[in-house]
Amino acid sequence: MVDGSDTREPGLAELPPGAFARQDDGDDLSFYAPPRLVTHIDDGAVAALSAHYRRAIPAGGRILDLMSSWVSHLPPEQRYAEVIGHGMNADELAANPRLDRWFIQDLNRNQALPIDDGSIDAALCCVGVQYLKHPLAVFAEVRRVLKAGAPFIISFSNRCFPTKAVAIWRALGSDGHAALVQLYLERSGFSHLGVEVLSDGSAGDPLIVVSGRA
Repeated sequence: MVDGSDTREPGLAELPPGAFARQDDGDDLSFYAPPRLVTHIDDGAVAALSAHYRRAIPAGGRILDLMSSWVSHLPPEQRYAEVIGHGMNADELAANPRLDRWFIQDLNRNQALPIDDGSIDAALCCVGVQYLKHPLAVFAEVRRVLKAGAPFIISFSNRCFPTKAVAIWRALGSDGHAALVQLYLERSGFSHLGVEVLSDGSAGDPLIVVSGRA
C-alpha cells in the first residue's frame, strides 16, 4: 500500500507510514488544468445522490460544494440562498449553473477556506475525498464554516484518478473507504456520523454517502 515516504497525518497515527503518499505528487493545479466536462458517476448514481440531497439539505440555505466541477448534482427544483463552489478548474466551475460564486484552491497546499465561521448550512464533497493528503485539516475547516448541527455530506464511488488518490484509499475497498471517512469525521469533531449505500453497484456505479454534523 505504501509508496515509500513516511507521509503520516497528525491525528491519524494508527494509519501506516505512507498512507497519504501518492503515485503522482506533482502540482495538482497543473494536473487539473485541462477541463474535464464529464460526470464521474453514472446517471443512476447521480439521481440517487440528487434524491439524497433533496432529503438532507435545507431549502433556502447556504451551501458549500467542496471539490466541485461543472455539475453539483443538487436537485434541479430546489432553491438555495447561495451555493459556493470550490474546485481546481475555472472553466469547469464557470460552467456550473448552480454556483452563485466559486473559488480555486489546492486543498493539499492550503486548507484554510475563505469563508466566515458558522455561515454555511450544508457542505458537500462528491467523489473527491480520496485525493486529500491532509483530510483532518480540511474537515476541521469545513466544521468551522458550518453552522452548529449542519451536515457535511461526503459521497464516493469506485472511480478515481489513481495516480492522485492517496495510498490508503487505493488499498481499501468500499467498506474500508466508508470506515476511513467516518474516522476523518470523528477525528475532526463531527458527530451523528452515518453511512448510507445509495447504489450497491448491481446495476451501475456504486455510490456511498458518509455524513456527520458540525
